[in-house]
Amino acid sequence: MSVEVTNKKQKPSMSVMLRRLIVVIFVPMSIVIAVLIGLLCWNAFQYRTILHNVTAASAFNQDFKSDVDLKMFYYVSDSAYADGKPTEEVEKARELAERLLEQTTEKDSIDSIESVRDLCITLETRMEEVDNAETYDEGMTQLENNIYILTDLIQTYMYDYLYYESVHLSELQEEITTQVEYILIGTVALFIIVVFLIIFYVAKTTEAITSPLTKLAGRVNDITKGDFEPKTPVDAAPAEIQTLSDGFEEMVGKLNTLIQENKRAERRKRHAELELLQAQINPHFLYNTLDTIIWLIEADKKEESIKMVSDLSDFFRFCLSRGKDIISLQEEEKHVLSYLAIQKTRYQDRMDYQVNIPESLYGYSVPKLTLQPLVENSIYHGIKLQREKGSIKVEAVDLDDRIELVVKDNGAGMTEERLQEMRAAIVNGEKIGFGLRTVHERMQLLFGEEYGLTISSTEGVGTTITVVIPKQKHDEKGIINV
Repeated sequence: MSVEVTNKKQKPSMSVMLRRLIVVIFVPMSIVIAVLIGLLCWNAFQYRTILHNVTAASAFNQDFKSDVDLKMFYYVSDSAYADGKPTEEVEKARELAERLLEQTTEKDSIDSIESVRDLCITLETRMEEVDNAETYDEGMTQLENNIYILTDLIQTYMYDYLYYESVHLSELQEEITTQVEYILIGTVALFIIVVFLIIFYVAKTTEAITSPLTKLAGRVNDITKGDFEPKTPVDAAPAEIQTLSDGFEEMVGKLNTLIQENKRAERRKRHAELELLQAQINPHFLYNTLDTIIWLIEADKKEESIKMVSDLSDFFRFCLSRGKDIISLQEEEKHVLSYLAIQKTRYQDRMDYQVNIPESLYGYSVPKLTLQPLVENSIYHGIKLQREKGSIKVEAVDLDDRIELVVKDNGAGMTEERLQEMRAAIVNGEKIGFGLRTVHERMQLLFGEEYGLTISSTEGVGTTITVVIPKQKHDEKGIINV
């Protein structure tokens, strides 16, 4: 019985399903972590930049105006305290403004620091123009109308820059705090969603694995209860379980077929044994034997009649063999000897026989009623058909792992055509040559096709029938042991 194997789209393997589970768990978490790290890094960068600007601007000389104004006053008035123009102070203020301008992003702060830079440049120009003053009064006028005003503006714009950057820093702190709150809320929400997704996917994956396994376990339980009828394989998502289910149902199908074949073979074997048993108790044989016994009694041959009754009793007792199918070769020898003794009494001087079975083979098994049908065939189709005295020889040959049982007669033999018919009948199970066919069929049913019966014959010379069986120790329970 064939089993339909599921032929659906490619099923994922368990390793693929586990990798998907890992992706479902780690990819969303990795994205969340990456976004959090990115936002925190960006805010930290902005915060550090503004803080750096404020710190750098704080380095601006708080006494810039007073120092520059005083030095310029000493310079213009040609005082003994004069130490040249404050060129270095103004240059440092300008360079500071240029550095801050490169790192500033807010418009108000940019406007303020640009003004500081431009005013420093203008101040440097006005400081050079002071040297062109021809009189003290002209120099003091330039000092009051240019220098003092410019230094005041520079200091004012620098303080404005500090104010704007401080305000922006405070706003950024509030923004970061708000973002952190939103990030925390979003992270918690996303984490909850991811957890639910993970739980859902894990449950789905677990169900995809455990459900078909549970069904498969149920099928195994059915098998243990004797249900060998193949079923449709379990539809499983993991490819490994699908393969296991397909293979299991295919195995069950083959096992069921084998069981049915064994049942049919057992029925054929029982039928063959029954036919053989019926053949041994056929009315003609029984009638002829009893008729011979009566004749012996009437002839006042008491001992011969008693022996024949005893032989007949032994014959039927061995036919039954206490219900055993397999007997020892020694028992089979006794059975065929009782049969030959009966036939010898009937045919008197027309036949002779010899049984040669080594005692070393007595303890080995043989299916009962193996030799008797072969001997019967030799008598009725060989010895009986000729006028001369016939001879039947029964022997067993040890072939290491096999035993060869041979029944040979010097009867009428068969033509080549008749021999081929007999051989075909034995192989094909035809009615011709009933006893031989049944023996051959039983041997093959019990031991395999390499065992069985072969026949050779020459017309006018005789017939040889050979049965080959495996060499197996006999069990008294009628069970074959290797």
